[in-house]
Amino acid sequence: MLLSAENVSKSFGSFKAVAGAGLQVAQGEIVGLIGPNGAGKSTFFNCIAGDFAPSGGRIAFDGNDVTDAPAETHARLGIGRTFQIPATFEDMTILENVMVGAFLRCARRGEARDRALEVIEMTGLKELADQRARSLGTPGRKRLEIARVMATSPRLLLLDEALAGLTPTEVQRAIELVRAIHQSGVTIVIVEHIMEVILNLAQRVIVFNQGRIIAQGKPQDVINDEAVIEAYLGRGHGRKAKQ
Repeated sequence: MLLSAENVSKSFGSFKAVAGAGLQVAQGEIVGLIGPNGAGKSTFFNCIAGDFAPSGGRIAFDGNDVTDAPAETHARLGIGRTFQIPATFEDMTILENVMVGAFLRCARRGEARDRALEVIEMTGLKELADQRARSLGTPGRKRLEIARVMATSPRLLLLDEALAGLTPTEVQRAIELVRAIHQSGVTIVIVEHIMEVILNLAQRVIVFNQGRIIAQGKPQDVINDEAVIEAYLGRGHGRKAKQ
């Protein structure tokens, strides 16, 4: 198993954001994490990424215990992540932004530039390579965020609402990009509110509610699950959906 999270909990004071959640991800999978706002999925995601240390449980990546390891260790082992709000170096060019990620693996500037140029072409940013990051709109910033992470050569890519805020046409283009990344051999875990994205990309879906996993399985099976319908729409809707 490439990623294994067992009985993970995370508390903030007396509030338990995640309560005994587990996740197994095999090499080559695309797994979606969904749930209502405040369900605990983003906190769980941050524990996997190394941004939060779990209050309990164990997380392993490719056999390495990373439960309490910092985000830098996760990155060096091959875990890359995006953020809901892209953090760009505004006064640097798109190429320079992506080179920042490439320097994780590349010791020389020329090598980092070559790697960044490869990623920029793959992510559709080649024509914008010499523009300042501040010139980008939302779609470009989302792609730049993904490009910078891909420049680190991740084995596991964690996408945190990477398609949020895009128009329907932009979403379709972004789905194509994520598919291309997956086809290049990268395993993906994606947190996303847009169900179209989950249905089109995820091979398996994990559903969070109130800090716990309440359902998991194939996307179509999960969205028809009574417990999932109730979590999103309120008690009674699940029963009606079965009628």
